[in-house]
Amino acid sequence: MALPLENVKVLDLTNVMAGPYCTMVLGDMGADVVKIESFPEGDASRRFDPKINDESYCFAVLNRNKKSLALDMKDAKGKEIFARLAAQADIVVENFRPGVVGKLGMDYEAVRRLNPEVIYASMSGFGQTGPYGRKGGFDIIAQGMSGIMLMTGHPGGAPTKVGIAMNDIACGVTTLSGILAAYIAKLRTGRGQFLETSLLEAGLAWTPWEFGAYFGSGELPTPTGSRHRRSSPYQAYRTQDGYVTAGASNAKLWNNFCTMVCERPEWLTDTRFATAPSRLDNIDALEKEIEAVLMTKPTAHWVEKLDAAEVPGGPVYGYDQIMNDPHIKARAMVVDMEHPKIGPMKTLGLPLKSSSELTAIRKPAPWLGQHSGEVLREIGYSPGEIIELFARDVVYDKYPTDTR
Repeated sequence: MALPLENVKVLDLTNVMAGPYCTMVLGDMGADVVKIESFPEGDASRRFDPKINDESYCFAVLNRNKKSLALDMKDAKGKEIFARLAAQADIVVENFRPGVVGKLGMDYEAVRRLNPEVIYASMSGFGQTGPYGRKGGFDIIAQGMSGIMLMTGHPGGAPTKVGIAMNDIACGVTTLSGILAAYIAKLRTGRGQFLETSLLEAGLAWTPWEFGAYFGSGELPTPTGSRHRRSSPYQAYRTQDGYVTAGASNAKLWNNFCTMVCERPEWLTDTRFATAPSRLDNIDALEKEIEAVLMTKPTAHWVEKLDAAEVPGGPVYGYDQIMNDPHIKARAMVVDMEHPKIGPMKTLGLPLKSSSELTAIRKPAPWLGQHSGEVLREIGYSPGEIIELFARDVVYDKYPTDTR
C-alpha cells in the first residue's frame, strides 16, 4: 500500500532543527524530499558531534528519507536548477531569516510565478511581519521571550531552558500541520498557498492553560519544579533510590493513592488534603508526607504499587534508561538502519502507529550532495551538462563517484 504522500515533491531549503524536523516527517509520510544545501559545509547540524567517518550522527537521525542536492544558489546556473525544481514542486519549505529568500529570488512570489499551485511554507524566529519580523532567532531566544524559561525549573532558580529544543520542534510540528491542511485544501480547490509561523508563536501556542490563567485572573506562571499548577498530587517524588512520578488528582485516584499505594487512609480525612483545592493550598506539607513514605522503598517498588492501584505513575529515567526500556523496544522507537558512511546505526522510530501504513523509514540520511547528479538527471539535465555543472562548482558531491 502506498504511503499517503507518495509522489508528492518537497523542496527542502531548511537548516538545523525546526525545518528539517518538518521535512523529515513529510519524508516519513512518503514524500520525495530534496534537501538543497550549500557547500562545502551543508546544513549547520552536519558539524555537530559525535561524528562517525566524518558524518554527524545527530544530522543523520534528523534527516532520513531525504535526498541531498548540494547547490550554489547564488550562481546563475544554480538559480536555474532551483527554478526547474521549484516549477515541479508540490511543497517548498524554508527557514531562512526573513528577507533572505527574496534576495536570492526564491521567495513565494518568485516560485508562484513558476508554479501557481505550489504550497510554500516559511518558518522563522518571529514571523514575516511585526516589529521583530527581521530579527534572527534561535530556540533559546524564543524560549526566553515566550516566558517559558521563567516558568521552568525550580522556584528561586535562574531562568531555565526546557531540556529539548522545544520551540524548534513546536515550530516544525506547527508548520507540518499547516502544510498538510494546505495540501488537503489544494486537493479540494486546486489552489496552493503561502503559510508561515515562527519559533515564538509556535511555542506560545503550547501554553493554553497559562494563557487562560493569565487572562482569567492575571496569574503569572512561575517555576514549580515538577509540580502541576492546578493538580496535586501530580509531580515527581523522591524514593529510596531516585524519583517516581504520580498523578492522583481526582477523587478515585486520590483514594487509591492513599489507601493502596501509600497505605495512609488518614490522609483522606485530613482537612489539609481532603479536597483538591486544599491539597493545592497545602502542597508543601503534602509533598513532605508523601516523600516520608516513598523514601522508605526503591522506585521499582512504588511503580509496581501504583500500577496495581491503577494510579498513573512511572520512574524518572535518565535518557539511557528509557532508550533501553523493554516497552520502548516493544514499540519500535529505536530502529536499526544502515547509513552509507556511518555504517550500522540507530535512529528514532516512528511515534505514529496506524492500522494501515501512514509513515515509514525508507532510507538513511544522505551525505552532502549524495543525490546531486541524480536530481539533475531527474529534472532533465544531460550527462554532459551534469559533468560541466560539477566542474564549475555549481553543484557538489562530498564523495564523488562514477555514477553522477
